[in-house]
Amino acid sequence: MKVAVVGATGLVGRKMLQVLEERKFPVTELIPVASERSIGNKVSFAGKEYTVVSARDAIAAKPGVAIFSAGASASQEWAPEFAKAGITVVDNSSAWRMDPTKKLVIPEINADILTAADKIIANPNCSTIQMLMAVAPLHKKYKVKRLIVSTYQSVTGTGIRAVRQLEAERAGQQADRVYAHPIDKNCLPQCDSFTDNGYTKEEMKLINETHKILDEAIQVTSTAVRVPVVGGHSESINLEFERDFDLAEVRAILAATPGVIVQDEPANSLYPMPLTSHEKDEVFVGRLRRDFSNPNSLNLWVCSDNLRKGAATNAIQIAEYLLKHGKI
Repeated sequence: MKVAVVGATGLVGRKMLQVLEERKFPVTELIPVASERSIGNKVSFAGKEYTVVSARDAIAAKPGVAIFSAGASASQEWAPEFAKAGITVVDNSSAWRMDPTKKLVIPEINADILTAADKIIANPNCSTIQMLMAVAPLHKKYKVKRLIVSTYQSVTGTGIRAVRQLEAERAGQQADRVYAHPIDKNCLPQCDSFTDNGYTKEEMKLINETHKILDEAIQVTSTAVRVPVVGGHSESINLEFERDFDLAEVRAILAATPGVIVQDEPANSLYPMPLTSHEKDEVFVGRLRRDFSNPNSLNLWVCSDNLRKGAATNAIQIAEYLLKHGKI
C-alpha cells in the first residue's frame, strides 16, 4: 500500500514513520509530505531514503491512506482534497474532531463505527486517548457519572521548539521562548490558549471529546498543566460511578483491557511514570484507590507516551483496522 505521511518532518510525523516501521505496516511506497520549505529534503524509512514532496504531488501519487500531522490549518486545507481523490485520511490535528460528520476514534474503544465511506477520520487529542483507554472499560461496567481530570503534560505535546526551550533553559542558555514563562523547574497551568469560559482549549478537548467518544451524559471537568518532562503525559483522574465497585475487580478489568498495563504496587514504589512509559505504546494505570470523600468514587493515575499512543500509534492503529476489515 502507498502511504502518505503529511507533516513527515515534524516531531509527530517522524514518530509516525518510526511506528509504521516498527509495526510492519505494509508500506509499498512511502510518500512524505511537508511544507514548501521542506520539499526536496530527505527522510529515512525502512532503510531507504524518500524525498519530501508537496501535498498536490502526493495526491497525484494516489496513496491508499494519508496520515496527517501537519496542524489544523493544513488539515482543513488539504484533507478534503485527499478525500475527494478517494484517499482515506487519518488526521491527528484538532481540525475535524468535533465535526459531527467525522468519526473520532480510539480503536480499542470505538473502531467498529468506521466504514469504507469515512474518508476523513479524526485522531483524538493525546490526553483524551490515554484517559479514555483507562476510563472506557470502567464506564462499561460501572457507568461513570462524573470525571475530574488534572493533566501533567510533556513539552513534546507543544512541539520541537518547546523541547528546545526546555533543553536550553536546563543548559543555562538563552532560550527561544515558546511558553509565556520558563518551563524548566516550573509548572504552567496553561496548555494551549484560554477560551472565553476560562478553560484552555486543551481542557475543553478533554471535555468535548469524552462526550463524543464515550457518553454525553458524563459530567467532565479538567485542568491541564505543562510540566518540564519529555517522556509522556500523566493524569490524575477521579471517577464517580453510578454504582459501587470492588477494587480488585477494577484492577482485573483494567488488566484485561488491550493496550492497558496495570502498575499498582505502591509498597514496592511501582506506579506509572512518564519516564517508564516513554517509547511504549501502552497506557499505564496505577495508584488505584477508593475516594473516601465521595460514594462510589475512584482515584487513578495514568501515564502514556503522548507521541506514540497519544498520536502516531493511535493513528496507525486506525489505518491497520481499516486495512484488516477491507475499508481502504
